[in-house]
Amino acid sequence: MRLKKYHLSAALLGLIIFLSSIPPASAYIGPGAGFAFLSSFLVLFLTFLAAFFSLLAWPFRLLVRLLKGQRAFRHSQTRRLVIIGLDGFDPELTDKFMAAGRLPHLAELKKKGSYYRLKTTTPAISPVAWSSFMTGCEPSKHNIFDFLSRDPRTYLPTLSSARILPPRRRLRLGRKFLPLGKPVIQGFRRSLPFWKILGDKGIPGTILRVPITFPPEKFRGHLLSGMCAPDLKGSQGTFSFYTSDPQRLNEKESGVTIPVEIRNGLIDTYISGPENSLENGGEARLPLKIWLKPKTQEVVVEVSGQRLTLRPGVFSPWIRLTFSLGLGIKVQAIARFYLSSLEPYFNLYLTPLNIDPEKPALPISHPFYYSIYLSKLLGPFITLGEANDTWALNEGALPEKAFLDLTYSNHEEWERMLFNALKKRRQGVIACVFETTDSIQHMFWRYLERNHPALTMGPAELGPEVIEELYCRMDGLIGRVMNYLQPKDKLIVMSDHGFKSFRRGVNLNSWLFREGYLKLKEGYQESRPWFKDVDWDKTQAYALGLGGLYLNLRGREAKGVVAPDEEAKKIKAELKAKLKGLKDEASGERAILEVYDRDEIYSGPYRENAPDLIIGYNKDYRASWDGVTGKVNSVIFEPNVKAWSGDHCIDPSQVPGVIFTNFPLNSATPSILDIAPTVLELFGIAPPRHMDGHSLLVKKEKVTAAQMKPNLTAKTKKKR
Repeated sequence: MRLKKYHLSAALLGLIIFLSSIPPASAYIGPGAGFAFLSSFLVLFLTFLAAFFSLLAWPFRLLVRLLKGQRAFRHSQTRRLVIIGLDGFDPELTDKFMAAGRLPHLAELKKKGSYYRLKTTTPAISPVAWSSFMTGCEPSKHNIFDFLSRDPRTYLPTLSSARILPPRRRLRLGRKFLPLGKPVIQGFRRSLPFWKILGDKGIPGTILRVPITFPPEKFRGHLLSGMCAPDLKGSQGTFSFYTSDPQRLNEKESGVTIPVEIRNGLIDTYISGPENSLENGGEARLPLKIWLKPKTQEVVVEVSGQRLTLRPGVFSPWIRLTFSLGLGIKVQAIARFYLSSLEPYFNLYLTPLNIDPEKPALPISHPFYYSIYLSKLLGPFITLGEANDTWALNEGALPEKAFLDLTYSNHEEWERMLFNALKKRRQGVIACVFETTDSIQHMFWRYLERNHPALTMGPAELGPEVIEELYCRMDGLIGRVMNYLQPKDKLIVMSDHGFKSFRRGVNLNSWLFREGYLKLKEGYQESRPWFKDVDWDKTQAYALGLGGLYLNLRGREAKGVVAPDEEAKKIKAELKAKLKGLKDEASGERAILEVYDRDEIYSGPYRENAPDLIIGYNKDYRASWDGVTGKVNSVIFEPNVKAWSGDHCIDPSQVPGVIFTNFPLNSATPSILDIAPTVLELFGIAPPRHMDGHSLLVKKEKVTAAQMKPNLTAKTKKKR
């Protein structure tokens, strides 16, 4: 979609730069389609104008809102609804810890209101489930089916939620290239979120870090984008790792390893920044100098005109980094350092380059100055959608305790935003999603099992108390939220899915290769990442993403060979029959519980964008790391030895979420699709007919005059 608010006149084009697309190898972690920046000066200038005109119009707007607000809440059952999303909060662990008395506030909610398991989406993947949460629709009506989609022209993965395109025309000024056009930020999620419908009826909202809200959409309220908002490099999170250890120079899947040399106690290196399209390619870099002080076990870092001291095991505060791109144009980011060691080798971690919320180079909030307001009020905060750097822990750039420290630090920033909203937003809806629960369970689930394959990779640093402490912390958060509620406020605490162990990876592309549905080029027995050695002229099917399987369909894929209709139906039927019986020879376990045909489970207008088949893995199994990145070889099953040891990208029947409310519900089998229509009905608005979910509110019976008559008669007789 085009963001009309950001269309600019030609006089301001000198203040804008646009970045070209990131390489295909980075497509798994990034939008893969370029990046557009708004200069700091322009943001602040527009903020000043907006504030000035807002001040002038304030008395008139207040009067209109008072009149409209009175009408908007006429049929409402509440003045304020608070929704707390705990991504991945699992019902089995919830029951266990609640029975042990460890979750007193959630237990109180269950006693006074309701608690049920919440049916998730097919597939049970966060962006899919949260999109259904906000729209009340099944996936083929909101167009999100995975983290990844694929480009049928290239067979390469792209981010399913958004794409940022550079302008088509540029003006050459010597060695520089000045864009002559507007940024195009395409959001692929369809259907209206409930807060947009509420806003149109005069009911405001504050929406904080709900996934799949980038690019931010205009509505009556405030919104800060969540999951899938990019970093300054246009990716979903590219960290940097500086090391003098020759054994750790292996390439990182989701980060950049920068080798360093120590000369006379000084490291002279750089920070890898965004691509600079003014230079027709190439990345912007910042000089980085590091002085080592072994005696005091600290280093002094000089970067972007600042000096700071780092000590091992302690994160730096947020540091502002300014990248100069030429023609007087500068782009600002924020990041944090973590010093792991000075001796015997130097190891330093740098978080992904977050878009600075105080001087945003890209619209990450609505209104666009809302992030500036939050930053001025609460200090700098993480803006990256995939906020907690799970890959840095997976790949050894961060130790476990450091990952926990960083994750809970991010969580505290989100809490401050939430409680600010609870103070300021006295009516309407407040929704805030915490990904803390999802990230920590992904990375530490192995500690709940004594024989998890990931425990064989080294001595355990922590233990199962990490997960229990996580649940207790979230219960404490809910208790503090409950203290902010007014007597008539409504509260929903929910998760999008639950969790299970991820012990074994399944490479569907290797299975398709073995079974003859996928072919490699002549002479190849395995393929490099992203299907580089696949012979598409002979391939009938391929797997992409965390649970999708596509036919190489003629007329749809660039080199499609499968005829639509009858041949496609035949191959799908073959694949379903074989995959549902797929067993892991090492364990004898059934690896796949169900295979879903999109034509049987979806009926919306975007069904054609869904994978042809969706794989419902059994617990303990998931798409393998090689399978997700398009590698093909002879290995179908392999142990998962990464720290990322828990998952939910399996059959949805295995991973329901939870729902707690402080009011009764009319169903013991609620679905995440039911949340949006329930929210609308709470505010007296009939859910649109296109929604697949149903309101969970208990209907109040209307007493008719005829029903009242016997009671009146009885009272009359009693008086006589």
